[in-house]
Amino acid sequence: MSIIMESMGKKRPRPRRSFTPEFKAEIVELCQRGDRTLRQVSQDFDLTETAVRDWVKQADLDAGTSIDGLT
Repeated sequence: MSIIMESMGKKRPRPRRSFTPEFKAEIVELCQRGDRTLRQVSQDFDLTETAVRDWVKQADLDAGTSIDGLT
């Protein structure tokens, strides 16, 4: 089996990155504005949808606009 065939289908994991609270707040604001979908914001900034969704959910909890989770 060639090296090319072995590497096909094996997606390398993305290195773990960290983001400042200010950056997260800006991403959340872009999502909440409503002119772009969460998916579009995620793609525009090379972020995972899961991470952005979690940031938006946490921001809602912190602001008291959602009661589904821990503050």
